[in-house]
Formats: sequence, C-alpha cells, structure tokens
Amino acid sequence: MSSGAWELVFMLLILKIPMVYLGLVVWYAIRAEPEPGIDPSEYSVWQPWRKPKGPRPRRGGPHGTRDAVRASRARRDRVAA
Repeated sequence: MSSGAWELVFMLLILKIPMVYLGLVVWYAIRAEPEPGIDPSEYSVWQPWRKPKGPRPRRGGPHGTRDAVRASRARRDRVAA
C-alpha cells in the first residue's frame, strides 16, 4: 500500500477511537441517575451574576496615587515660596 493509503486508513479508523469514547462519555452522562440523598434544589453552588454595587476603587498606576501627587505639589509650593 502506498503512503497515501496508510494515511487514509489512519484517518478513517484510528482517529475514530477518541470520537467513540467522547460519544460514550456523553451517553453515560445523559443516562446517569442522580446521586441518592442529595436534593439538587437545596444544594447548589451556582449563583446568577450580579452587577457590583458602587464605584470601583481607583487603580494604582505607574505614577503613584492621588495622595502622592498632592504631597509633591505641597513640597514644590513650600520650596518655591
């Protein structure tokens, strides 16, 4: 067989194994019974997304905070006077 034929056999047969596995996992997950003793309505970690309340705090930048700017201006004014 030529190399092209081997590539075709590989693509048609060998690469189907992960697809069959994925199909079996999905089928098993759909058919699985829920665990006994756990009520899904009582035990849920998921919560809907909510918009945060209030404004966000100022982000620190490469130039320092607002207080640092005020301090440098006060220092500059004292030196200039």
